[in-house]
This record gives sequence, C-alpha cells and structure tokens, in this order.
Amino acid sequence: MTTTRTDRLRRPLLAGTTAVAAMAVTAGFMTAAPERAKAATGPKLSLVAATGSVTLTSWKEDPGVYLDLGTYLTAEGTPLELKVTRKSYKDPVTVTQTVYEGGKARTKALPAGTVKDFSGLPGFAEITLTDKAGKKVLSRTEGFCPNNASGRIRPDAPATSKYPESCPTNPFTLGSVWGVEKGWASNTYAGSYTQPVKLPAGTYTARVGVAKKYRDLFGIADKPATVKVTVQERSWEEGDGVSARSAAGEHAGHGTAGGHGAAHQAPAGHAGHGGPVKPAQAGAPETSGATPSYNVGHGPLKAAPPALPWALKKQQAALAGAQGADAAGARAGDTTGRTDGSRKAPALAPAAERPTGTPSVPDVPKPDLRSLPAYGITISDGTENIPGKDYLAFSANVWNAGPAQLVVDGFRSPGKATMDAYQYFYDAKGKQVGYTPTGTMEWDPRPGHVHWHFTDFASYRLLKADKKEAVRSGKEAFCLANTDAVDYTVKNANWHPNNTDLATACGQENSISVREVLDVGSGDTYTQDLPGQSFDITDVPNGTYYIQVLANPAKRLKETNLNNNSALRKVVLGGKPGKRTVTVPAHDLVDAN
Repeated sequence: MTTTRTDRLRRPLLAGTTAVAAMAVTAGFMTAAPERAKAATGPKLSLVAATGSVTLTSWKEDPGVYLDLGTYLTAEGTPLELKVTRKSYKDPVTVTQTVYEGGKARTKALPAGTVKDFSGLPGFAEITLTDKAGKKVLSRTEGFCPNNASGRIRPDAPATSKYPESCPTNPFTLGSVWGVEKGWASNTYAGSYTQPVKLPAGTYTARVGVAKKYRDLFGIADKPATVKVTVQERSWEEGDGVSARSAAGEHAGHGTAGGHGAAHQAPAGHAGHGGPVKPAQAGAPETSGATPSYNVGHGPLKAAPPALPWALKKQQAALAGAQGADAAGARAGDTTGRTDGSRKAPALAPAAERPTGTPSVPDVPKPDLRSLPAYGITISDGTENIPGKDYLAFSANVWNAGPAQLVVDGFRSPGKATMDAYQYFYDAKGKQVGYTPTGTMEWDPRPGHVHWHFTDFASYRLLKADKKEAVRSGKEAFCLANTDAVDYTVKNANWHPNNTDLATACGQENSISVREVLDVGSGDTYTQDLPGQSFDITDVPNGTYYIQVLANPAKRLKETNLNNNSALRKVVLGGKPGKRTVTVPAHDLVDAN
C-alpha cells in the first residue's frame, strides 16, 4: 500500500534512448566469440567486454557514477529466448525458455522465482571494483534485460534482431518476450534500474561476472570480464565547450525503452559552441515503450535498424546477376521467421481521399481494446497552481489484445477544424476489405500534446464506493501510439511497432489526413502530468473511491469484445482542503501506486 501526500507531480525517469548501433567487428570480439557450432540443447552464451578500459564521469551536481562498463552477453548457435508471463494480477510472474533443437522449438520451464517482474533477470551480473592499491571498494549485483541495447558481433549475423527493444516497466504488464539474437550481444548494464555509486576521481579495476545460478541455468562459462575504469569529476558549470554527453561515456546509447535507458543521462551539452554546459531538461515520463522514448506522455522514438551485412549484400548481388533481382530479394538471407533486413513492409499510410463506396464491417479479425488499472497516482495542486485546488492525477493505459491492429484514419475538409475518422479492416493477407465511420479527430494545441487526437477513445471517471460516478475527467481524446509493451505473447503481437513517434504518427496542425494505429500487444499510456489528466477533487469528500479507465466508451470502434473495456483502481482520499492525501492499496499482487 502506498500513501502519497500533497505534492507537485512526480517526474519519472527518462524512459530510454536510441539503441546502440551495430557493434564493430573487432579482432577482440572475433576472438572472444565462441565457435559457431550447432547447439544441441540451447544457445552458447558468453560474457565479453567490448573494451579493456572505460572513462566514466561523476557530476558534482549529481554525485555518483553509473557503471556502464561495456560488458555484453553474446549468443551463438541459437538465440536466447525467454517468455515472461502472468495469468492475472493474482498470479506470480513466470518465465519459460524457448530452446531450438534441429530447427524445432520446444518450451523449457525455468525454476519458480527466477524472475519477480518484467524488468529482467535479477542479480544476473556480479560487479566488484578495486582501487589502485587492490582494495575492494564496491561489490554489487545488477539485473539484466536481454532486450537491452544490442548489436551484431559478426558480419554474417542476422541484420536485425527479432526481439523487442525493451523490458517493460509498466506495473500492469501481462507478458513480455526477451531475447539475444544469434550472433548478437546485449549490454549487461542495468540502466535506470540501477543506482549510481560514489567513487572519487581516480582509476579502478572492475571485475564483472555472471551469477552462478544463471551460469548453471544457461551453461555460461565462469569467465569474468575485467575492465579498467577511470573516473573523472565534472561540473555542469565548467563551460569548457565539451559535450557532456561525450564526457559521460555516452550513457544515452545504452538504453531501451521501458527503463533501460539514460534515466541518468548527463546534462545535454553544447558541443562546439563554447558556452557553459547546461543541465538537461527534466526527463520524460517513464513508460515501458516498445522502442526508445523521448516523447512526453507517450514515446517512443524508433531506433535506426542495423545496416545490411556486407556478406548478404554480396550474396544478393550474385543472385540478382544469375536469376534476377526478384529472385535475389526472395532468397538472400531469408530464413523461417525473419528476412535479411533488406526489405521492409511499408508503414500503413492514410489514403489521399475519403473512402468511397458503402461502409461495411466485414467478418475479419478485429482489435480488442482493454484498459489497465490506473497507476502513478498522486495529489497535485494542478498545472495552473491555483491556491485551494486539489487534483487527483494518474497515468492510464488502453492496450490492444488483438488479434488485429486498430487502424483509424482522419480526413479533413479544406478549412474545417476537425477531421472525420474512419476505422479500417483487413483480411488475413493484409488487404483492406472494409471501413466504417467512427467519430472525429481534433487538434490539441496544449503543451505536451500538439497533435491530432481521436475523440472518444477512452474515458476516465472517479467512482464512489458504490461504483456510481463522482467526477469525470475532461480527457477523452487521444493520439494513438504504441508506448507500452503490455503483452507481447498474445497472438499476432507486433514486437517492432511502427507508429511510436508522435511527431509523425499524430500529424501536424496543417495536416489534411492522419493515420493512427495501435498495434497488437501494445498500449498507449497518458501520464499524470499531461493537461486534462486529472480529477478535480476540491469538493470531493474523503473516503474510498475507484479510478475507472474505460476504453471505447461510446462503443464507436468495432472490437472482438466490448465486455473487457473497463479497469478499476481503488484509492482512499484523506487530508484537508489544500493538503489532500491519497492512499493506494495494492491491486492483487501489484503493489504500485
């Protein structure tokens, strides 16, 4: 149970940053990587260090050093693939490993208690630091997200990883897929799940190993990596014109959305301009997005895919010369379940004109919108800071359980302030087979929004103890974006959704048409600090209430199931006017406010 006093709205840590670029294939990596023998019972996993030495920065204004030591877990033979799920919020989180043998997949249950949540494998990396005199100054363990910033370690490895780019942090996540692709390596650095350590400027030796239980579980050799660490102290006010990002060891490059990012990113520098280094702006609210995020309330920004390996380019060229470009495109580098990365299905784009013909709702797969219980619940005095006013703020998520995408187009008549919205339907082959009118879209100019909102996507209500409405939030219009990986184990879940950048997904003020998509397995979180995302409780008596998150309130959208659109979260209001409090009881096994 969590009790929150009246306070300013919390600003969670920055969710993530662009994934690390594909690794350079150095002699050291080629030596460290194991022979690519076919694994009989699972992947060949190894811990390697990308470099023998790193320089880390301790900021005087934010004491502490973040131990991004450049150690990676590599996978050879077959991928490391884990599926993490819970049946309900009353059940514990469990994990299974998918083991590939002879081209066939089988499921292997891992011991109960291996994981506690969806943030990664707890206590995976064991880190010790000694100073120049050989004295131990630090001993700690850190969790490991296999989806963490990764890259290829050899040129003939798959061009892209099929696994998601994050380990979710949404407290109400239901299912996740973690993996290290064959021929790839994932950074063992725990990102925003770890805390900085206080180290004086100087040189140290870091020893990083894998905990015995994981070595035994996955067959990892007991060969710790050793890295020389140089700690330097810096100040934001030094004004030396050197990029703080570079001085901090590029922390931003080691993140994945959902918390494994640069939550502690160094202050943004002004490289080359000679002015003083300024502190970074407050981090964007933390989400558990499918890809790295900077967008307030939504996120994430799509990371650039690794380049096509030269070996596959050569193979394509040879095939094209012998059999034609089409044959080459069909064969080069393709295996079951993946392509070589040279071709990419075009993103769904809105039609140039309003649909013509008779609207229809065909008998094809449709989305299934579901709400998550509210979280990030706190008392605020509001963005306007009006004396005597009390607001109950919260974060809310509506997700798509599938098995089909939610696709909504908006079309604007010249000179009109709103767009007419239509929902589209597709058959199993991706062919558009129908559409139906489904409301409107409106432009929201408020800070934190500044994009087109689809109206009546969700509704927020504060219900009394008897479940009757007490207050309704004015927030009902949304720009749809895949900010949170809620359950990537459902049928047709898209582990790499496209419309994760609000700047492109939700249009501009002068847009004539907009397409908004909510992919299967992903949800859209609106956070507690966005305008309109709160209840005015100034005149609401103390007592027990429920925050209701209701998807598709007007039932305008066509779904597979309209009976699972509501989620309730119990809260208890207390305190006095101007100093209200909220107590948030646990929701079954989920004890997060």
